[in-house]
Amino acid sequence: MKWLKNLLARLYAAYALILFICTMLIMLLPMWLVSLLPSPRNIRYFMALGRGWMHVYMPLIFCPVRRKGTEYFKSKETYIIVCNHNSMVDIPATTYAIPAGSKSLAKKEMEKTPIFGIMYKVGSVLVDRHDPESRKGSVLEMKRVLQEGVHMLLYPEGTRNKTDQPLKSFYDGAFTLSIETGKPILPAVIFNTRKILPPGKVFYALPHAVDVHFLPPIYPDGLTLADTESLKEKVFKTMWEHIEQNW
Repeated sequence: MKWLKNLLARLYAAYALILFICTMLIMLLPMWLVSLLPSPRNIRYFMALGRGWMHVYMPLIFCPVRRKGTEYFKSKETYIIVCNHNSMVDIPATTYAIPAGSKSLAKKEMEKTPIFGIMYKVGSVLVDRHDPESRKGSVLEMKRVLQEGVHMLLYPEGTRNKTDQPLKSFYDGAFTLSIETGKPILPAVIFNTRKILPPGKVFYALPHAVDVHFLPPIYPDGLTLADTESLKEKVFKTMWEHIEQNW
């Protein structure tokens, strides 16, 4: 019956893709209009529309998102949200789950994506990872975003985790940003998105519920850049243990 599962998975992938395109075309105009507002209202309204979109889209593709730990978001606090990265479904899942305006860090080439690139320009800090000046500029931009009271969502693993381990090793960026700005790290763990888009399979998807757990924030109070490694290890250990306990 493997052939039947493969057939159904590809039919489901086509259904999810067609529905995504149709709903995106509906959302494109209002999201573009709010993007014209001054910062930071543009990103707050933009992400509010995005959350509404995902609150409709994810149930329609039979992938309900269940949230835990949203009480850790304090209304007057700005966070650097660090999240594990298992598949492209992480993006709609976090859009659904994060209960406030946020931006993420994305590759600059994504802005060239037809239609969807418009959304990337507004909802992301774009960076060319091969250009040192672009990397420096992205750090300054992320600091500005945080100063405006908008959360930054970062995937410290850098790329999708296709290993059999709970996490890949982390890069330093999110943790130096936390120390330099004094903004707390809020760890987030996503479960089951790899089951929706299994690595190594092309145009193949399976419906599954997604769980997003937000963990207690970790503050960089009193830390200097010399403590970047210890902060990184603390967050890594916190997320690793939570994944092992709930996997």
